[in-house]
Amino acid sequence: MSKKIAMIFPGQGSQTVGMGKSFFENSEVAREMFKKAGERIGVDFEKLLFEENEQLAQTAYTQPAILLVSIIAYKLFQEQNPITPALFLGHSLGEFSALCASGAIDYVDAVELVHKRGALMQSACESIEAGMMALVGMDDASVEKVCADARESGKKVWAANFNQDGQVVVAGMKADLVDMESTFKEAGAKRAILLNMSVASHCELLLSAQAPLEEAMKAMVTENFLAPIISNVTTKPYSTKDEAIALLKDQLVKPVKYKQSIEAIANDVDLFIEFGNGNVLKGLNKRIAKDIDTLNVADMDSLNSVVEALKA
Repeated sequence: MSKKIAMIFPGQGSQTVGMGKSFFENSEVAREMFKKAGERIGVDFEKLLFEENEQLAQTAYTQPAILLVSIIAYKLFQEQNPITPALFLGHSLGEFSALCASGAIDYVDAVELVHKRGALMQSACESIEAGMMALVGMDDASVEKVCADARESGKKVWAANFNQDGQVVVAGMKADLVDMESTFKEAGAKRAILLNMSVASHCELLLSAQAPLEEAMKAMVTENFLAPIISNVTTKPYSTKDEAIALLKDQLVKPVKYKQSIEAIANDVDLFIEFGNGNVLKGLNKRIAKDIDTLNVADMDSLNSVVEALKA
């Protein structure tokens, strides 16, 4: 019986200078994808990805860069070893990569869409000193209770990413996050690390971005789903245009339930393959679903290794 494979895609924070270079240097397909994506949004992706610059850390550019490298990895893999996955799943921004890999949106449209998404997120947060903080060693329920209590007292803080047991990211006003560091530690956090982020992802500070993102998705998303996508918001599969638009709109202001999503599909999957720079999700999966292997395609060497592993 053939393996049931989930194709998974990383989100913001996985970017590094030099990502995608191996694909670019060794694949005409990759070079053409760089060119078309760059023409669509007016960005020189070679400079953005291969040279030291400040833009790669800006959300409006980080997001299309990560998506482009992920989709190149996925496309080159499928050229060598065509597989219909059981499921697609992405972490935050990675859900848009999953949508693209599923066939529901063209990759050039997807690059434009997440460029717009990043710009909308930046715009929503640029005048309010927003931020994010990683909490280590604190259970989910405690994080949610502390945040709820803080909001009742007037602070703007929300749980934003449930990555694995004992690793939750919170988002909100930077001053409130800083003020609450000791509160989180008193409630069980071993560490509370303010992240180098100028946006507050997956919380109500992004409400203004929802309507314009929804309109952009309506014009770009289709009904062509190769396989279902697991929603970050609900942890359940979807495979229609209307569901994609509603759920990805919601995802802007609701937490990413990555841990819960992996747990929800663990009995339905034999193998995960991560596409994109680094191996962040592989590391998380080792702690969430210890009995299921995660392979990762991040460059030409790892691509060839995964293709060979699947032949074994």
